[in-house]
Amino acid sequence: MMKRILLSGTIFLVLKSFAQEPADALRYSWLTPSGTARSLAIGGALTSLGGDITSTFVNPAGIALFKTGELVITPLFNLNSNKSTYLGTSDKDKKNNFNLGTSGVIFATPGSGRSNWRNFSYSLAINRTANFNNSYSYKGLNNVSSYSEKYLEELINNNVTDPNVAASDYPFGSSLAFNTYLIDTVNDNGSVSGYRSLATPQTGVNQQQTINTKGGITTIGFAGSANLSDKLYLGASLGIDILNYERNSDYTESDATSNTSNNFKSFKVNETLETKGTGVNLKLGLIYKPVEYLRLGIAFHTPTFYELQDKYTTTVTTDLEGYGGAGTLTQSSTDLVGQPGEFQYSFHNPWRLMGGISYVFREVHDVTKQRAFISADVEYLNYTASSFSESGGQSSNGYFNELNNTLNDQYSSAVNVKLGGELKFNTWMVRGGFGYFSNPYKDKSVKGSKMNLSIGLGYRNKGKFVDLTYIHQFAKDIYYPYRLDGNQFYAVNGNSGIGNIVLTVGFKF
Repeated sequence: MMKRILLSGTIFLVLKSFAQEPADALRYSWLTPSGTARSLAIGGALTSLGGDITSTFVNPAGIALFKTGELVITPLFNLNSNKSTYLGTSDKDKKNNFNLGTSGVIFATPGSGRSNWRNFSYSLAINRTANFNNSYSYKGLNNVSSYSEKYLEELINNNVTDPNVAASDYPFGSSLAFNTYLIDTVNDNGSVSGYRSLATPQTGVNQQQTINTKGGITTIGFAGSANLSDKLYLGASLGIDILNYERNSDYTESDATSNTSNNFKSFKVNETLETKGTGVNLKLGLIYKPVEYLRLGIAFHTPTFYELQDKYTTTVTTDLEGYGGAGTLTQSSTDLVGQPGEFQYSFHNPWRLMGGISYVFREVHDVTKQRAFISADVEYLNYTASSFSESGGQSSNGYFNELNNTLNDQYSSAVNVKLGGELKFNTWMVRGGFGYFSNPYKDKSVKGSKMNLSIGLGYRNKGKFVDLTYIHQFAKDIYYPYRLDGNQFYAVNGNSGIGNIVLTVGFKF
């Protein structure tokens, strides 16, 4: 055991630890179902249907179906329930919250004179594109590897032989483990020949983690559209994304045996991450009606180009049964650098191509009798098109190149399907929908998918409408507590049930 030597001068502010990871790319690309109660009730299948303010964020050509103005407000309530399985052990957690769904205003103006341009319509809307308010946990017994080994690899991979460097130059990782003796030197004839972890996976370690997240992505959309002869509808929209993500993680690893003299009882790692930034995207689309009751639609979404900033801290606390000092030892990254770590970078998610078809059943002899429609969408996107890059003059020292290569190795393209319909009885409507978002992982043995089922009611009369929908999402995904180059690591398999109660109130003007 070598005494820790801390530099008394200024600590390096060029951080040698980065908060970005492959899961970030999926988080900002595998988006939450969003829209008005009507659009969510029909599975979000709006590419060809139109006629809903949510079209601003799906196919802006659908705004051109409005020939009068409309004001829409959509509050919603989320119910999140998560189950996890890690190394054969199950755990569960839940979190509920309120949000504001798709809300905004539509303006419509008629075409002039005898022009074939029947009307021009515009929308200004806000949408909750992603909801990060959640809580999940897992636990399990691991007898193969330890979280602490990632600190070992950080020192080994960077050829660190000077204990002063180990104690100071990695303030968000191995320096904290080194200064609290979780990682110690291996000495050969008085000189450092390597490093070792005091954790004991060979006899078993209990691993558990609780992660609380909050925030979301809020999109402000500006759409303009035109109606040509009630046959062809064209539209474009500009989206401004405001991203806010906060994460607080508590990871604990403890000795699974009752041995009180093996120099290891437990350690805890607390990590906080705050990501903020803005992004911009463009959506283009058209809807064509070859006959009155049939609509065909296509839309293209550019990637959202984000400028983001991370702020993060790490704290390590160890109880090593007297090794390195009595009681517990604690050190935080702020002890070394005096402030949270900050890093600016750019990110863009994948482009999307969407196609849709809708069949609108024509009225029977009495228009007060039932009418209906069915609508279907197919969406293609390639998750490997996501990319991180340097920004703000800060260098990642090649880290982003490695991260983007990992994205290419881990993720693939996906095809998503949405289907829904409505049955109308005079002023009342019933709706149902389905959505399937396929596996984004290249390794199809890894479980990852989302399926939505929805049902809703609507009421429309004299320029006022109220829609109520319940949408339930069944989601499967994986999470890696840590990754190692030289030893085996395991994934947490997660199953989530996410309920959304959505209410939309609107007024025509």
